[in-house]
Parts: sequence; C-alpha cells; structure tokens
Amino acid sequence: MDWNVGEYEHIAAQLLPAAQAVIDRADPRGGEHIVDVGCGTGNAALIAAERGARVTGIDPAQRLLDVAGAEAAARGVDARFLCGEAARLPLADSTAEAVVSVFGVIFASDAPGAVAEMARIATPGGRIVLSAWMPGGALADVMRVRRDAVAAGMSGMSGGAAPFAWYDRSALTSAFAPHGFSVDLSEEQLAFIAASPLEFVETELRVHPGWIAARAVLEPRGEIQTIRDRALEIFEAANEDPGGFRVTSRYVVATARRE
Repeated sequence: MDWNVGEYEHIAAQLLPAAQAVIDRADPRGGEHIVDVGCGTGNAALIAAERGARVTGIDPAQRLLDVAGAEAAARGVDARFLCGEAARLPLADSTAEAVVSVFGVIFASDAPGAVAEMARIATPGGRIVLSAWMPGGALADVMRVRRDAVAAGMSGMSGGAAPFAWYDRSALTSAFAPHGFSVDLSEEQLAFIAASPLEFVETELRVHPGWIAARAVLEPRGEIQTIRDRALEIFEAANEDPGGFRVTSRYVVATARRE
C-alpha cells in the first residue's frame, strides 16, 4: 500500500488517543532516545519529543515524513525523521531506550524481521511498545470486504500466508522470546466518530490509502459502488450513536521488556 497517497493526516487525527496510550506505556524520560517505527505524520514521535525525549521517526512514506518534520520544527522539539522499512531500520545496534509503533509495524511484510530489528536497536534495558488491532468489529469487517473484493478483482492474486497476529500474546511471546524479551498486553478501545455513517464512508473513500488503492482496482470494473454500499450497511448496523456516528474498535498495547 502506498501511504503517500490520500490524506493520512485525517487518519492520524483519529488515531491520536492510541498514540498517547502507547507513549504513556513507554514512559519516555528526558534525554532518552525513542524510535517510532511506522511513524506516519509523527503522532507518537511528537508526543515523546514534547516529553523531553530525543526522537527518531521512521516510515517508508516520504510525504508523511515531510509533514512530521515540519510539525516538529513548528513545535521546536528534538525529532528527526528517516525513510526506512521496519525490517531494515537505518539505526545502529542498542541505540534506543524505547521503540514504539502505533499501528505501524503491524503492516510490515516481514514480521520476524521487524521484531528482530526492533530488538536489535533497543538498548539492553530497553522496551518495545506497540499497538495492534484486535479481530472483530465494524472496521475489521469493512476491511475484510474491501480486501476480498480487491483480491477477486486482481487476476492471479493469491491470499498468501495469514498475517502475523500482532494482537495475540502467544504469537508475540514466540516472536520476542528468542531476543530475550517477555511480553505484557493490555486491551484498549478507540472510537471513530463522524456526523453520520454516510459521511464516515465517503471520507474514508476519499482520504484513506487503503480505499484509494481499492478504488484503482474496483472502479474500472464498476464494482466500487457495491463495495461502498456494503461498507455503509456494516457501519449503519454497528453505529453506536443514533444522532451521529460512532463505532468502537478494540486494540492491544503490547509491551516487550528484556528479561
């Protein structure tokens, strides 16, 4: 997925409470080096920097890095932003007191490589804190509908291996234990709010990189309207606010520490 397209800034605003939860758990101290993997426009990185940490944000999308860098300059905080992938972090060994990721590393195509890289750059007493969506809920249902439609629309596309379960304690323990880390999880919730289900869907179609990628496949086939209508049905059924729109998604905050 090309995260440069669309308006990720809108998504970042929705995810800000989760970034705050991750940084609260990481508890950065003044002068510590905090690395934000998949930093996007800098939600978590900027919070950590405002708490006195030295921050490096890493993301493959240069446009988002430019936005994050401009915001860091505007706030006058100690943060730099580098282009890079989760499985090939452009940093030296044992240089980060904390590594964080807010729904970022969960998109890594090489999950074991990303875990190894986060462990590599963490100091001996360092911690790794990340957030990951839990299965279920309206957003997950819509994402599955969109993903299945895109797969069906791309000839020769296979489902591939199941994605790594970043939300699962056993999976995380198996991944981090070889690097000397134990893992704790806490469950959190994040609400997505709009004026109406229709407004939420129309905004997502316009700004979300995942929807923009789906439109490129589905619009030439005349299928985007069907998928859009199905998404609206799911959100209307799950709506928690009869006077507007609100759906709540569950996620975990995982904290890995060296034993």
